[in-house]
Amino acid sequence: MVHHGRGLRRLLKNDELFDAIANDWRTAELGDKRKAMLEYSVKLTVSPGAMAESDVVALRDVGFSDRDILDICEVVSYYAYVNRVADGLGVQLETWLET
Repeated sequence: MVHHGRGLRRLLKNDELFDAIANDWRTAELGDKRKAMLEYSVKLTVSPGAMAESDVVALRDVGFSDRDILDICEVVSYYAYVNRVADGLGVQLETWLET
């Protein structure tokens, strides 16, 4: 959240919602569609081997198209990849980034 927090805050244009998401997105005032996307994203990040067709179905059930689901999967996977490369090489956050 540190690295991308400023961008999320800017996109949301709502400091209270940003703080609620940063604290615990599961209790933040988010719609069912956003919560389903975040559930999927967390599961794909934390336990990718446990992903199942039912995870995709859950996204379809709240209104995501197959293209949307592909986009979500690709973005989550890309960030996981980039973060693992950075961690594997010992890359540190830039000193100019505010937390």
